[in-house]
Amino acid sequence: MFDYLVIGAGFAGSVIAERLASVLDKKVLVVDKRNHIGGNAYDHHNDDGILVHRYGPHIFHANSKEVFTYLSRFTDWYPYQHRVRAWVDGRTVPIPINLDTVNALYGTNYTALQLGEFYKSLAEPRESIRTSEDVIVSQVGRELYEKFFRNYTRKQWGLDPSELDAAVTSRVPVRTNRDDRYFTDTYQAMPKHGYTRMFERMLSHPNIKILLNTDYREIEGSILYDEVICTAPIDEYFDCQFGKLPYRSLDFQHQTLDTPQVQEVAVINYPNDQPYTRVTEFKHLTGQVHPKTSIVYEYPTAEGDPYYPIPRAENQALYKKYQELADQTPGVHFVGRLGTYKYYNMDQVVAQSLTLFSKIAGVRRSECVTA
Repeated sequence: MFDYLVIGAGFAGSVIAERLASVLDKKVLVVDKRNHIGGNAYDHHNDDGILVHRYGPHIFHANSKEVFTYLSRFTDWYPYQHRVRAWVDGRTVPIPINLDTVNALYGTNYTALQLGEFYKSLAEPRESIRTSEDVIVSQVGRELYEKFFRNYTRKQWGLDPSELDAAVTSRVPVRTNRDDRYFTDTYQAMPKHGYTRMFERMLSHPNIKILLNTDYREIEGSILYDEVICTAPIDEYFDCQFGKLPYRSLDFQHQTLDTPQVQEVAVINYPNDQPYTRVTEFKHLTGQVHPKTSIVYEYPTAEGDPYYPIPRAENQALYKKYQELADQTPGVHFVGRLGTYKYYNMDQVVAQSLTLFSKIAGVRRSECVTA
């Protein structure tokens, strides 16, 4: 007999399972249909002994002290600030677009003040910012939009930026200084011994049992539990009775090379010239010293495991139907990117799970972290 069934052993499920077991002394069964814990953040050492992320790069960054403090219970950290380059016009340049990006592309020598004026001269004002195209074109004009964003977005989402919610490209800032960090969050680091080790410590409580290679439907009726925490796709939980929610997926092609390093930074984006969107070299992320290196190519696809909820108004309207149904279903809580159909970062998923736990426990979220 379990107090809670948690569907999914990624960030959302693992965080709330740990809190339920540790703070409330609940008996928790965690079920995942994959053969490992950690969800998409799962990492492992490949055949050559290089630590790689099976499902593409997962870069931890957060502004929430609560989230960082909570995760620090289960891992030490390797300091890392993420930098990305984009292959544009036959060269690699910093992305997000900054002072060095523009000066390299146009052979100029702008100052930060001059660059702001340059952006203004290119910008196409919009009465309202509704789409991802509006976000970029209104800031830096059409030429830079075409060079960096339009084709990348088409590959990643299978849709033109004019068809996507503004939130997609709003995630990438435009800068007038030389700051080439991808993120500016207060906390930027990687789990020192990898994500999987962190999840193992998180789920090591004696009140937590784990079933892998198991679809939760396989155990319905054979194992007793009181309530459900669902981090699986909300539409699948309700048998897609209103229709299937659209997702984008990814195909990963990993490769190990007999050389210590191949890229100047961890990630290089390919907006225009290749069928893949980006290439990641993992040793930049982990700080691992090894005579070989491992990279992964990412190819967006329409079919496969659900990774990215597609942010469009009609998809959100469909999700609302499932959300209303969930609100009418007692004893079931939905959390995480798939459970709430929202494009969350890892820190946001942790925060969402802590918030759900605080509601279940009847305490403030700050108390959830210190308990």
